[in-house]
Amino acid sequence: MAEKTTKAVAEAVAPVAEAPAEKKAAKKAAAPKKTAAKKAPAEKKTAAKKTVASENVFVQYMGAEITSADLIAKAKEASGVKSPKSVNVYVKPEENMVYYVVDNNAGAFPLV
Repeated sequence: MAEKTTKAVAEAVAPVAEAPAEKKAAKKAAAPKKTAAKKAPAEKKTAAKKTVASENVFVQYMGAEITSADLIAKAKEASGVKSPKSVNVYVKPEENMVYYVVDNNAGAFPLV
């Protein structure tokens, strides 16, 4: 009778011992799916917006101030070219003059 009890206990313990192994296998199979889902949102977060720095150039001479954008606008206006392909502006404060070349058309105007 002791053999029957030992055999019955062994049979009862065997499924319990196998159950944790099956649970571990199930967890391992489910784990890659969860990590793959976590990686996808992380890639979207890496795309951050880039900020553009504000850049200005000011020319100050004899109490007057003018920006580079204003100089370029005056050069375009003075040249008469409506949509120029290239604009080059040269400031000579010692002469109080601004020289420009807009699409190979040269000219000048006073700085102040």
